[in-house]
Amino acid sequence: MDVQTKLKQSYLNQPSEKISGAEAVIRCLIAEGADTIYGYPGGAIMPVYDELFKYQDQIHHVLTRHEQGATHAAQGFARISGRVGVAIATSGPGATNLITGIADAQIDSTPMVCITGQVPSHLLGSDAFQETDIVGISTPVTKWNHQITDATEIPEVLAKAFYIARSGRPGPVLIDITKDAQFGELDFTYKKCEGIRSYNPIPRVDKKQLSAAAELINAAKKPLIVWGQGVILGEAEEEFKAVIEKSGVPSAWTIMGVSAIPTSHPLNVGMVGMHGNYGPNVLTNACDVLIAIGMRFDDRVTGKLSEYATQAKVIHFEIDPAEIDKNVKTDVAVLGDAKESLKELLPLLKKNTHTEWLEKFSELSKIEFEKVIKNDLHPTKEGLTMGEVLKEINTQSKGEAAIVSDVGQHQMIACRYAEFSKSRGNITSGGLGTMGFALPAAIGAKMATPEREVVAVIGDGGYQMTIQELGTIFQTKAAVKIVVLNNDFLGMVRQWQQLFFDKRYASTVMTNPDFVTIAKGYHIEAKRVTKREELASAVEEMMASKDAYFLEVCVEKEDNVFPMVPSGASVSEIRLE
Repeated sequence: MDVQTKLKQSYLNQPSEKISGAEAVIRCLIAEGADTIYGYPGGAIMPVYDELFKYQDQIHHVLTRHEQGATHAAQGFARISGRVGVAIATSGPGATNLITGIADAQIDSTPMVCITGQVPSHLLGSDAFQETDIVGISTPVTKWNHQITDATEIPEVLAKAFYIARSGRPGPVLIDITKDAQFGELDFTYKKCEGIRSYNPIPRVDKKQLSAAAELINAAKKPLIVWGQGVILGEAEEEFKAVIEKSGVPSAWTIMGVSAIPTSHPLNVGMVGMHGNYGPNVLTNACDVLIAIGMRFDDRVTGKLSEYATQAKVIHFEIDPAEIDKNVKTDVAVLGDAKESLKELLPLLKKNTHTEWLEKFSELSKIEFEKVIKNDLHPTKEGLTMGEVLKEINTQSKGEAAIVSDVGQHQMIACRYAEFSKSRGNITSGGLGTMGFALPAAIGAKMATPEREVVAVIGDGGYQMTIQELGTIFQTKAAVKIVVLNNDFLGMVRQWQQLFFDKRYASTVMTNPDFVTIAKGYHIEAKRVTKREELASAVEEMMASKDAYFLEVCVEKEDNVFPMVPSGASVSEIRLE
């Protein structure tokens, strides 16, 4: 039994002991296995930080340089490990600075518990110094939230918070604790939450719906699977692989689902969505059965809803009942945990191959290669492309690195071209599209899995939104590899301005600082690449480093990301140029 497990068990179901509310918070975190937390101290959370000081050998607190950085680091920690990420902040601006990361975690189903300090309960509603109604503010973007005004509430509420955050479809929970509750005393015992009345996080699989799904799949001539992050969140990678290999169904992924199976798998036909691959987008509107697994039919995936897969029977495997028929009308809905659902589906499927149908994907892939991929990965022009940088990272990492991307052109290039041989390899801001996500998220990911290489791929715009987290890397020695693809533009917005606004580049030109000098100011080894012949050796040097490393690659300023489904268009109207 490891030390952390012993510590967890030492606080579970033990005889009561009189302690402060602040100490109770720390003991609850230890009991839940939260050995790494991210935060920023302040007046209203100071009692908790004072107790945290006493427990430094049991909880590693990471001082980020901004509270938003704390939430994104907690997200990265959770996304790569499957554990609950924890962020902590003071009241007022400290609490409101968490909101972007909380909203990001909500839409991307990331398990996270955020703890905020609050003014003393007798001052609530008085506009006291650094008072904000963080419960009211966070209600739309949390799975659950609660304000504690009495120390005796702390163990039960925090147990419930961790249970809600990790169970069913995961999400963020915020617990706000008044300062007097932190100072107050209680007879402390801790019991983990194992269920809540009226809350049913995992629906029971309906055998009739499962049989109906299997019948449609078995009879299909041109079936297509689109899978999302639900496969990864449900730890259903092996079951999913078994299902597609037995059924022979070509399978495409959303950007949140990539890495559930290796990108090299013969039934992996690529990415769907606005900048997805040509074949799976076009053939979505040609398949006879569309099988959605752990995805939510986001607008970036469907394009024009009225023309999305109207010819197909739609099967939806989903844990959250709210997602069924929300955007796309289903013929068969299978509610339940992905792992359990796919395990029960497997024996109902007939062994099959869809050779001719798969050939259609291959034909369209060849067209995409000639029109797009060849120019991205094997360019003939003088300037470097983002695609060839990803190609070089793939070569050096052999598909084993986790790629953490921000939002913009580089994100789409990273999702399109990064190669993955193991799950939880792609960490990005999918639903909210948060610039500034990648750098702190990479810190959290590296701390959760120090044995795994973590490479942050970031644009020059998003990088500067949380560039202060270089200070966190410097202080903690987190060995994150940072690659900034610098085109001196807010690239994705510029692409839209070029294509749809007659090249009126309004407020998208970036006048950037010397990124290498800034990195070196934080004692991080750094290099800039401007020529193709420099790229391979620079990436090799970065990947060989045992410490944090910053690599700036100056790429073509006006390269665009294709294919592209224009806004409001059907997925079959995808453009290759």
